This record gives sequence, structure tokens and C-alpha cells, in this order.
Amino acid sequence: MFESLGEKFEGVFRKIRGQKQLTDDNIKDAIREVRMALLEADVNYLIVKDFVQQVREDAVGQEIVKGVNPAQQLFSIVQKGLVRMMTGDPETDREFVVEPGGEKLILMLGLQGAGKTTFCGKLAARLAEKGTKPLLVACDVYRPAAIEQLKQVGGSLGLPVFEMGTDTPPVEIVRQARRHAAENGNDVVIVDTAGRLHIDEVKMDELVSIRDAHKPDYTFLVADAMTGQDAVNSAKAFNDQVGIDGVCLTKLDGDARGGAALSIKAVTGRPIVFAGVGEKSGDLEEFHPDRVAQRILGMGDVMSLVEKAEKAMDGEDAANMQEKLASGRFSYNDFIKQMKMINRMGSLKGLMGMLPGLGGLMKNMDNDVLTREFKRVEAMILSMTKEERENPELVKTQGKRRDRIARGSGHTLKQVNELVKQFEQMRGMMQQLTGDGVMGGLKKAMGGGDMPNPGEILAGGGVPELPPGMDPGMMPGVPKKYAKQMKKMEQKKRGSSYTPPKKKKKKNKSGRR
Repeated sequence: MFESLGEKFEGVFRKIRGQKQLTDDNIKDAIREVRMALLEADVNYLIVKDFVQQVREDAVGQEIVKGVNPAQQLFSIVQKGLVRMMTGDPETDREFVVEPGGEKLILMLGLQGAGKTTFCGKLAARLAEKGTKPLLVACDVYRPAAIEQLKQVGGSLGLPVFEMGTDTPPVEIVRQARRHAAENGNDVVIVDTAGRLHIDEVKMDELVSIRDAHKPDYTFLVADAMTGQDAVNSAKAFNDQVGIDGVCLTKLDGDARGGAALSIKAVTGRPIVFAGVGEKSGDLEEFHPDRVAQRILGMGDVMSLVEKAEKAMDGEDAANMQEKLASGRFSYNDFIKQMKMINRMGSLKGLMGMLPGLGGLMKNMDNDVLTREFKRVEAMILSMTKEERENPELVKTQGKRRDRIARGSGHTLKQVNELVKQFEQMRGMMQQLTGDGVMGGLKKAMGGGDMPNPGEILAGGGVPELPPGMDPGMMPGVPKKYAKQMKKMEQKKRGSSYTPPKKKKKKNKSGRR
């Protein structure tokens, strides 16, 4: 979502690089471009005005820190400003805490089409993973299809759904649902209220009645990030008339400009709590302003990537993987397990976009293409014998085996050779990172458990590099054309040239070129 904004910021940092000090003169143009970048991203103009004013005050006249140039200082100032723009007030914001036992009532509000019903299922699934027993409650009595949709969502996740049709008032449905939850051991009740086509006074009164009668523990608004300032306006209206504790943004993985995410806190005074980043039930993330700022500025989001990996990987599997990598026994069977783990973590495009320096390239990638490439790699590995999958050296050293694998999987010998090469490169790199464990190695590769100072990781005007030795082409499943693009970007940032091989012209029937 933030790629376009990130590219504009990168251009700002590049232009100011090489200056000796941040002054009124050299920062004037930078501030103008920052303002335009935010306005084009659909950020509320009053928020942009306050933001650039604060950046100007923080930047002008700062002393140069040894080893940190003005571009790096401006980068750090903008990063802190973005975090401040999206961060809530710890004195007034309520922390979202739901533990097993007791009873929590969560009221979900939103306009039609924002993805509220699906979001209710994602939230319930997330809470169920923490040991709670959620109950979904269908309170959209105006659309029978909405009740059926919630039942389908709950059924697909194995979660109970309480509904009383369309003839019972929502206030009574919630009352009966709470009684049902108490009798059946459900400790979290998530109420899916009726979606609105617009801010309807009658239906707003209905929400106020539910709020006053049942005193929900949390009231969240589900807003569609793709609608830009409309999402901000609806959030303000719901907060003014009903009162909300936070906003849950859906479709944050889309191609909208990102203005809603940057504006909601400042306009409503309420923080963004969760973000939907995909279609799967697990594609729900806590919203961290500092991590979002890192993504906007091209730093990736390594900590979220590590958390996803830790969640997807069983503790025993992680220990076994560390032992195999350290001893050099990492096999194609282990690699298949890793591929399946990655699929559980979410879309490949989203995961790769969390790596520093690759966010800008991800907008040009088709996630379906990436998924097909992973399936292609899986087909080649499954065409190996059991012995070959457990002993990669057999495939590496014997051409006849590779030829048989190619024919058996419907691929060319060249494709199999590329897979073997990529596998060996990746295995060698991972083996070097096993001293701190598999997850510790990933953190180490990306710069440590905590994100380094921006001045330490900036490489030529605001875009960090991939870890040394990590060649994008070594990642099996990445289409060759994308790997070349990533390699070209890396070499350009490191100051080396990259000239793609020239294609030979085909001869026509007469023998002429």
C-alpha cells in the first residue's frame, strides 16, 4: 500500500544527500516534496500541515552527528514524525487485552462493504489461538445474507455462531447471546452489527442502544483502507455518535495510497488496533506505528516477519531445523516443510515486501505468479526419489538423476540445475546463521533483534540493502525475471553496474538475422 509514498520519500533523501548541514535553504525543497508526497497519498491536509511544520522545526539547525549525513538525519526525523502521527495516547487509549476466562463483549461497527463480517471471523480465530472460546453473534437483522455469511465464516473456522433471525431486535439478540455464552463456556462474545450504506441516524441510535444496554468491553470500527479519506470521515462520525476504542483497517495489502492509515489517529483521536493484510483467517496483524513507518521508508518489517515465522514454526521443528542446518543435513524434504510453513505465513508477495529494500519491487510482482513458481519447485522436488530428497548430494553430483527429475516433473534440465544451485546457495547461507537459532539467525541477517539506527543502515539516500551475501536469485521459487530485477536494484545501490545479457537474434529460414 505504501510503495508509492516510499518511492517519493526516497527521492527526497537522495536529493539532499551530500549536503554538509541541514539549513533553511536546502531543506525548503525537501519539505515541499514531503508535503506533496503526503497529499498525493491522500493524507488529510491539516495533518500534513502540522507534520511538515514539525519536521522543519526538528531539522533546521541540527548539528551533524559524526558519520551521519544530512540525508540520514532527515530520514530519522521523518521516521519519528510518521511514528508520532500514528501513535496513540497511552494515557487515554485502552489496551486491548483478552485472556481466557471471564467474559468480554466486543462490539464491531462499520459501513457495508468494509469487510466487517470477515474481520469478525479473523479476530475470533486470533483470540481462539490464545486459548479463549469466542462466540460470534449475528446482529444484522436487515440483511439475511449477512447472517448466512457469518455462519459460513464461523463454520469454516470451527467457531460457534449465535443468531435469532431477522425478527428479533439486536439489543435482545445480544442479551440472549450473552446468556448462551455463559451457559456454554464462551468467554468472548463478538457482535457483528448491521453494516451501514452511510451514516444513518436510525441505525446509529440502534448502536447506541446496544452500547448503553450491554456496556461492551471494546467497541471497534472496521474501516476499508482502500476508501481513503472516506474511511477517516466514517471513523470520526462513528466515534462522535457512538464512541469507539479503536479502528481496524481492512485491505491494507491493497494498492490504495495509504492516507487513511496515516490520518485516522490524528482526526479521530483513536488508534488503529488491527490491520487486515490478506484474505486468509491468519492475515490479521496488530498495528505497530513504528513498523509501518519502517515499511513506508523502505526499511521493511523484519520483526513482523520473524513473528510470523515463529508463529508458523513449531518449537520442536525449529530445534530440529537448527540442528540439521548446523550439521549440513538440510535436505529437500526439509525445504518442502519450509515452503509449506511460508504458505501458512501469508502471501509470498507480502512476506517478501517485509525484507529491507524489496518493498518497492513488490508492487510489480504478481502473487499468483510467485505461488505458481513455488508449486513448480515443489513438483521438481516431489519427482525425486526418497533417497534423493534426503541426500541432496546425489542430485548435485549425478546428471542422470537430474535429467530423470526434469522429465518426471515436466520441466527442463536447465530448470532442475537452477533449483539445485539455488538450494545449495541458500543452504550455505542459512548454515552460517545457525549460531543463534533459526529465528535468531533471521534477525541477525536483517540487522539484529532491534531495528538499527537509520543512519547505520541507509545506503545511498534512504534505501537499505539486503544482508551481505543474500542474492535474491538464491531463493527457490522466485521467478528468474524477478530475481534479475532484485539483483539489479542491489547492484545499483552498491555502486556496481549491471548489464543484462543480450538476447541472440533468431535466424529466419533464409539464414539471415
